[in-house]
Amino acid sequence: MMYRTAATRSVLRAISNSNASVARSTLVNNVFKAPLTSSARFPAARLTTSPSLALAAARKPVTTALVRYASTGSKGADEDVDMMAGIKTEAKVIKNTFSLAEVPKEALYLGMAGVIPYVATSLQTIYLAYETNLAASGDGLIFSGQSAELLLHMIEPVQVAYGAVILSFLGAIHWGLEWAGYGGKYGYKRYAAGVIAPAVAWPTLLLPVEYALISQFLAFTFLYYNDARAAAAGRAPHWYGIYRFVLTFIVGASIVASLIGREQIATKVSEHTITDKINALLFLKKKEKEEADARRKAEAGEESE
Repeated sequence: MMYRTAATRSVLRAISNSNASVARSTLVNNVFKAPLTSSARFPAARLTTSPSLALAAARKPVTTALVRYASTGSKGADEDVDMMAGIKTEAKVIKNTFSLAEVPKEALYLGMAGVIPYVATSLQTIYLAYETNLAASGDGLIFSGQSAELLLHMIEPVQVAYGAVILSFLGAIHWGLEWAGYGGKYGYKRYAAGVIAPAVAWPTLLLPVEYALISQFLAFTFLYYNDARAAAAGRAPHWYGIYRFVLTFIVGASIVASLIGREQIATKVSEHTITDKINALLFLKKKEKEEADARRKAEAGEESE
């Protein structure tokens, strides 16, 4: 009888414990599933929520916000890192694009030395323009106004003539590439590129200085475009395009600097246009003819006496 009573008590205790655990699990499920379900489908979920569970549910949005903030902050940091990596990559691409490492040293050194006359004459033009403007209101820093103007007129043919020589030299390079058969034989197509350069360059010697510099600037730009296409098509070394770009940029900047300097003294320096030169030549020829006629008349008069 005693054993039977103990067994009965054990069975009742197990049943009560199982019912309690089932009730607790049901209550927890209702609490945590409540935000995911509508109040119409589970109206009893709100009624069975205890104050402690309601407090836990109220804390849940705070935890979610913290997690969201942490994830957003880490995402912003990743974006900053990606942006810096992108900038570094672009800087590296630019550096590699304008790199002259593959250019032969002899060509690089001689090419850089070849732009020195352009840079020197441009700097002298700017300085002499400054001296001319300074002398207009008094005395110049080193030269007088007349001396600065005279030196400026001496520099003009040097810069223009040197530009014509360099343009002709750039055209002759294509003849050498054709003779060497670099990239194949192109015949008159490549020879024409060498002929156009001097055909455009030398007539600039007859133009006024401003027009001559502008014409040479356009000629240098066109030749660079042609040389870059030749390098891309395999008709010239692959490094020739960037090499020509660097040299053309320096020459073009020098020409622009000279034009800006001359613009500052456009009203203070006498200019001689091509019309003035032709008129002066005709006047000189007419004067020489008159002097020759007068000399013949004088000789004829002496003989008659």
